[in-house]
Amino acid sequence: MPLTLASLAHHSALKLTVRAGGDGLDVPVRWAHASELADPVPYMEGGELLLITALKLDAEDAEAMRRYVRRLVDAGVVGLGFAVGVHYEDIPEALVDAARQEGLPLLEVPRRTPFLAISKAVSAAVAADQYRAVTAGFAAQRELTRQGLTGGPEGLLAALATQIDGWAALYDASGAVVATAPDWAGRRAARLTADVRRLRERAAPASSVVAGPEDDDRVELHSLGTGRRPRAALAVGTAATLGTAERYAVHSAVALLTLTTERSRSLHAAEQRIGAAVLRMLLAGEPDHARAVAGHLYGGLLDAPFRIVVAEAGTAPAARARARSDPNGDALAALAEAVESAAARSGEAVLVVPEGERLVVLAADGGAAVTACCDHAAALEAARGATGAHESLVGAGEDELVVGLSAPAGPIAASAAYKQAGQALSVARRRGRVLVEHEQMAAGSVVPLLADDAVRAFADGLLRPLNEHDATGRGDLVASLRAWLSRHGQWDAAAADLGVHRHTLRYRMRRVEEILGRSLDDPDVRMELWLALKATSSD
Repeated sequence: MPLTLASLAHHSALKLTVRAGGDGLDVPVRWAHASELADPVPYMEGGELLLITALKLDAEDAEAMRRYVRRLVDAGVVGLGFAVGVHYEDIPEALVDAARQEGLPLLEVPRRTPFLAISKAVSAAVAADQYRAVTAGFAAQRELTRQGLTGGPEGLLAALATQIDGWAALYDASGAVVATAPDWAGRRAARLTADVRRLRERAAPASSVVAGPEDDDRVELHSLGTGRRPRAALAVGTAATLGTAERYAVHSAVALLTLTTERSRSLHAAEQRIGAAVLRMLLAGEPDHARAVAGHLYGGLLDAPFRIVVAEAGTAPAARARARSDPNGDALAALAEAVESAAARSGEAVLVVPEGERLVVLAADGGAAVTACCDHAAALEAARGATGAHESLVGAGEDELVVGLSAPAGPIAASAAYKQAGQALSVARRRGRVLVEHEQMAAGSVVPLLADDAVRAFADGLLRPLNEHDATGRGDLVASLRAWLSRHGQWDAAAADLGVHRHTLRYRMRRVEEILGRSLDDPDVRMELWLALKATSSD
């Protein structure tokens, strides 16, 4: 317990007498300081017991004493010790009345008690309190370490909550709550997700104090991890500011959880290397070997339909260089964190493999990881739309994410699923979308793909001779060709659509063949002409 004025007043060796402010003796004393200055306030920090003999004070002037005492109270001085028998045989009534009015404890110091004795008593009590706090902190550190080794993060959080007489919560890289102690703190911790995400934007180590979700909460947030981006976060909620022992406990928990996080990162890197080997075997058409290597780590993924995700971020050279130099600092890392965090919370396996400038994910069809991937992409799509940036990724920002998602597949069809995801990614980039599923491509139309600039250039070049012919006013070959192709070469129906005789239409189609130097009997020619007409139909 910290030293209080009451403790000093009851100190048998000091023989102090309370003359005023007896109701405020329970206040802690940080230090004892002797000063005869008429205005010692500039040298006070707050929490001191001020010792005086009134050498330079007119202690019998009531108005002067009221001003003097009021300034002491405003400066945070917790008590005033007055030595009698030096300049005044008794404490002047003006000072006693002023102290009583301001509620400032006033202690009479007998002549035989030197100020040094009071300072020594305060110093010894402060040192003893600090020793108790440090000892309690070391004991807390030992208990937290034991709980961390035997009970994991959950046991460590429970011990920490007990040590600080409050609650504690652990968050993963995405800001989701992983564990809390006690259990009732889960709802409070969940309300701080936005604050945790803001903390993750700062370089580790970082901490902040936020307004708690309850009125009586004081919450501290601490980032965990040694990398540029925090890997997790710790929240501690208490009713008051942390004391020395509680601060030791929190710092110990941060250190232990950081060690756990870094160890997890090393294990994650090893698991990722195994995952890369499994993926290579699947794509090489060796599902049995892949299953043998996957073992219990990824084996469950190969027992049910899965999907393959292929993602890229940024098309500019600067973005790619940054991703290579700082793999935790790009959009792919954010996607990986979202997918892995969702899989961890649901207890499902997920295979995440960096592949050059791409990220490849193999996840259970219908599982939490695939859902998290789609939700992450949808959030980016919505954010881009809100800022008016929904445009082709060729000219988009360096950190734009593009994702392709395959149809459900099994180990034997892994190579085909990988190809599907790559095709979907290409379509997503061309359409200016964040994510495209292969099933959407199969259920959609090829027409949107014709908006590509290369296809448009081909169409313009192919149809240019016909357009130049029509521009002279010698016929309407382009419209006639479109009508004839749309009617699958049926002369009467196409002529009726154009409002001309079928012989006129036959003449026009011969002119098309002559101008282009290609036969309309060739199905490939008809296909190319039809696609060219579709590609230029919006002009």
